[in-house]
Amino acid sequence: MRNKSTILQYYLMLLPGLIMLIIFSIVPMLGIVIAFQNYQPARGFINSQFIGLRNFQLLLAYPDVRNIFVNTIVISVSKMILGIVVPVTFAVMLNELKFMAYKRFVQTIVYIPHFLSWVILAVMFHNIFSYTGMANKIVELFGGEPILFMVSNTWFRPIIIATDIWKSFGYGAIIYLAAISHVDPNIYEAAAIDGANRMRIIWHIILPTISTTIVLMATLSLGSVLNAGFDQIYNMYTPLVYKTGDIIDTYVYRMGLQRLQFSFATAVGLLKSVVSLILVVTSYKLADIFTGYTLF
Repeated sequence: MRNKSTILQYYLMLLPGLIMLIIFSIVPMLGIVIAFQNYQPARGFINSQFIGLRNFQLLLAYPDVRNIFVNTIVISVSKMILGIVVPVTFAVMLNELKFMAYKRFVQTIVYIPHFLSWVILAVMFHNIFSYTGMANKIVELFGGEPILFMVSNTWFRPIIIATDIWKSFGYGAIIYLAAISHVDPNIYEAAAIDGANRMRIIWHIILPTISTTIVLMATLSLGSVLNAGFDQIYNMYTPLVYKTGDIIDTYVYRMGLQRLQFSFATAVGLLKSVVSLILVVTSYKLADIFTGYTLF
């Protein structure tokens, strides 16, 4: 009876969270019916005309939709790959520092940008990459001509990827530093006795040791491959760079809230959600296969 009472208390603790989940996450899912309607706000989704898969047919035939899916995949996959390579490299380099005070100072400095809003960072990067900004001052210093970075389809996508990595790599490095800290010191000593230098220790001891963590982080990130960063891109892009910078989330925002094409925007969002769900399930299955990590 005591165990049953304890279990009941746990369920009561979960109850407020479950109520909020039902109200704000499950009940609103009824709105996906809008994707199959010619939705009219005055009529509501109950009385709006049902048109079946017409919005999805329009979605697949619309040239802009193909472009935004390509942009989303290119940006998100680039962020995913560099979001692993850069933090791992930084964590390994930071681990090699012998002065602990300096090591903690560097780790704190690179960790701070993670807590800054993209609203603040967007203003900062717009100033840096403006026509008279610091980036163009460096270009002019080497004899080049100023570049309109933020309205250039050539430069905008690399800037988006690079600034996102700059913001997040310090936070990601913490995970890999924690994994490196679990390496048995005796292995280092044995390698040193065998004549291994630092590069060989990194390549043959540290990287194989944290390989499970790397694979786990890579497989889990597959679930968010269609989330290229709405808050970042929305605060940094302009209509001039829609060709290379427009992603699914920004497109849904413009079509649904600015152009009031609610049904079409819902269809785009629903397609993204279905693909993301498939990728999430696949990523957790891969995590189970490669690392033994299971969630459901």
